[in-house]
Amino acid sequence: MWSSKDVYYISDSTGILATNLGQALICQFPEINFHEEKFPFVLNKEEAKKILDYILKKSSGRRPLIFSTIMTTEIRAVFDSPEVELFDAFEFFMTRLEGCLEAKALGVPGFSRHIDNLTMAKRVEAIHYCLEHDDGVNIHELDEAEVILLGVSRSGKTPVSVYLATQMGMKSANFPLTSEYLKAYTLPEEIIKNRKRAIGLTTTPEVLHSVREKRYADSNYAKRSTCSEEIQTAETIFHNHQIPIVSTAGKSIEEVATQVSQELGLSKKPTSLNEGS
Repeated sequence: MWSSKDVYYISDSTGILATNLGQALICQFPEINFHEEKFPFVLNKEEAKKILDYILKKSSGRRPLIFSTIMTTEIRAVFDSPEVELFDAFEFFMTRLEGCLEAKALGVPGFSRHIDNLTMAKRVEAIHYCLEHDDGVNIHELDEAEVILLGVSRSGKTPVSVYLATQMGMKSANFPLTSEYLKAYTLPEEIIKNRKRAIGLTTTPEVLHSVREKRYADSNYAKRSTCSEEIQTAETIFHNHQIPIVSTAGKSIEEVATQVSQELGLSKKPTSLNEGS
């Protein structure tokens, strides 16, 4: 068994799909150390050959893994080398899909990323809103929010809020439960009246302690007892106001964002899938 492997994510677009696919697979092998690099926007054979030369030189015959989502056949063929292990998502799925649909694929790199002006404008608006309503700023404008994330300091509010805006086009605000609100077991009136769009983020005392300790080592703020007390108080506040709770502990930003959207009914299964459950 290999103790370590080099992994490369190669794409003619952003590389998000190749990276997500590869990481979803290699995480099933925790006993192996993976060294990862990403090469997005590989748009011609010359660049592809330079990247392959770099990979072969750096990996020194150790048969590195390549996860590819390159659409163009000629560019994709460059990485079909006996010295690497190529996992080609498009070749595997597209050939079979063309057969099932009895149609020829467009073969346009990154076509799914080419969104219309209306969709782009909505996403840009969501990003601006997110940045202008981070960490409790402008709470008098929460009526416009689609999602309001609440939680104690360092519970993951900002990264999840940014993901909701940038990747899902949602107007997301977040508000920190500071000592003022924790001691009083309360929330600002602006949040209470919009609580149907609020989600409480929580975590474990161990995780919160670890995160805070890295920033403010040996402080009262980072003590495990402080973390535990703040989490318990925050969860009590959420329960008192019937605000759904999502834990960020051990989850990726994408997982938390998806769960948040599902809790608020912004992304849910068709009714027929929930029947009888």
